[in-house]
Amino acid sequence: MAIAEKSYKRRVPIGDRIFDWFNYAFMICLMIVTVYPFVNMLAVSLNDASDSVKGGIYFWPRELSFDSYKYVFDQGTIVHATFISVMRTVLGTLISTFCSAMIAYAISRPDFVLRKFVTLAFVLTMYFNGGLIPNFLLVRELGLMNSFWVYIIPGIIGVFNIIVIRSFIEGLPDGLMESARIDGAGEFTTFMRIVLPLTLPVLATTSLFTAVYQWNSWFDVFLYNSSNVELSTLQYELMKMLQNSNASGSSIDPAGGFANGSAAANYVTPTSIRATMTIVASLPIIMVYPFLQRYFVKGLTLGGVKG
Repeated sequence: MAIAEKSYKRRVPIGDRIFDWFNYAFMICLMIVTVYPFVNMLAVSLNDASDSVKGGIYFWPRELSFDSYKYVFDQGTIVHATFISVMRTVLGTLISTFCSAMIAYAISRPDFVLRKFVTLAFVLTMYFNGGLIPNFLLVRELGLMNSFWVYIIPGIIGVFNIIVIRSFIEGLPDGLMESARIDGAGEFTTFMRIVLPLTLPVLATTSLFTAVYQWNSWFDVFLYNSSNVELSTLQYELMKMLQNSNASGSSIDPAGGFANGSAAANYVTPTSIRATMTIVASLPIIMVYPFLQRYFVKGLTLGGVKG
C-alpha cells in the first residue's frame, strides 16, 4: 500500500504541484487580507487610546487597556439596547424565515394557478421601491410608530430568501409530497412535516442573512423609534456614541479624572471607540456563524440547482 502511494506521488506532474502550491499561497494571502482588519480592530480596541494615536498598532496591543470597553459599557442604555437587539434578531429571524418558507412552498407548487404572477409581483419589489416617505407614511398609518413590531412586520417577507427557498423546494422529489397527499395530509401538514424538515440547510442560510440584517439595522430605529429610549437597539446606541465622540473633537476621559494619581489621564478617542464598537457589534454574529457554517454552503449550493 505504501509503495502504491509513493508511486502515485511520483506520477503527479510538476505542473500540478506548482499549481497546488500557488493555490495554497493564494488562499493563505486571502485569509490574511480577510482576517487582518478584524485583528487590527481588536488590537486597537484593547490598546491604550492615547498610545494608539501614535500609530504602529497592527496585530496586538502595545499597551493593554480596557478603558474603551469600560466607556462603551458604562453607558446606561447599552445593556437594555442589547436586549432589544437580541429580541428583534431572534423574533425577526424566526418569523421572517417561517413566513418566507410558507410563501416559497406555495409558489413552488405546479398546481398553484397564479404562481407565476405572484412570483413576478414579489420579484418586482426587488427592483422598484416606494421610497422612504411612502414607507414612513405607511408605517405611521399602520400604527407601528414607537412600537417594537416596527422592527418585525415591515421586513417579515424577504423576496431573495423566498427565491432561494423556492429553488431548494423545487429540487425535492415530487414523490414525497404525493405520498403525503395519498395519506390524506393537507398542504399545511405536508409543509410542516415533510418540506420544512428537509429544507433545514437552506433555512439556516436564509436565517443567517436575516439575522445579520436584523442585528446590524439601526436606520429604522432612527426613523420610527428615535424618541423612545426603551426601544433603542445596540447598533443605534453605538452610532449615537460614535457621533458624540466625533462631534466632541477631543479625547474623552471615561474615569472623570486622572488614573492612579498620575499626570496622564486614561482617555478614549473616536478611533478607539470605533474599534471597540466594531468588536462589540461583530462578536455575536461571529459566535453564531460556526454553528451554521455547514448549512451555509450546502444551502446556497443546493438552492441554486433550479431557477
